[in-house]
Amino acid sequence: MIKSKWINIFVLMKRGDRVIFIFFMLWISTTVKGQSVYSCTNGEVFFRSEAKLELIDAKSQKLEAIVDFQKKTFEFLIPINSFKGFNAELQREHFLDRYMESDKFPVATFKGKIIEDVDLSKPTEITIRAKGKLTIHGIEQERIIKSKISVKGNVVSILSVFSVPLKDHKIKVPRVVQEKIANEVLVQVKATLKRK
Repeated sequence: MIKSKWINIFVLMKRGDRVIFIFFMLWISTTVKGQSVYSCTNGEVFFRSEAKLELIDAKSQKLEAIVDFQKKTFEFLIPINSFKGFNAELQREHFLDRYMESDKFPVATFKGKIIEDVDLSKPTEITIRAKGKLTIHGIEQERIIKSKISVKGNVVSILSVFSVPLKDHKIKVPRVVQEKIANEVLVQVKATLKRK
C-alpha cells in the first residue's frame, strides 16, 4: 500500500515535470521569437537621379521597417509624399503628381525573405540578401536586395544601396525633361531597428 502511494507520487511528479517542461519550452520559444523581431518607424531613404542636365536628390525619414530573424522575413514601407529636398518645390510637385502618382500609389514597399542566417547572440557585421517583391508606383518587381547589417545588443543597423530602373515600375518621363531625369534612380535605405 505504502509502496503503491510512492509509485503514484512518483508518476504524478513525472507528469508535473512534463507539464513544467512544456510550459518552460513554450515560454522559451515565445521569448526567442520576441528577441528575433526588430523594427523602426523613422528610417531614412535617399534617392538620387543623376541625369545629363540635372542632379536631383531627395530624402525621407519616414521609413517603417520590420525584420524577423527567426522567420527570416524583411519588410519596409515608405510614404511617397514624405520625400523632401529636390531642387525646387515645383520639382517635388511634379515628382509626386506626374511621375509617382502618389494619390493613386501612396507607398512603396518591399517584402522578402532573408537568405542568410544571422547570429543575434553576439555583435556581428554581415552582408545579407533579401529576396522578395519591391512595389513602386503600384508595380511589383522581384528583386534581391543586399543589405549590410550590424548587430549590437538590442539594436540592428541596416544599410542598403540599390538602383531602380524607372521602366521596371512604369514611371513615365515626358520627352521634354528626359535629359533632366535619369533612367535609373539610385536608392539608399538606412535604418536603426530596435528589438520589439
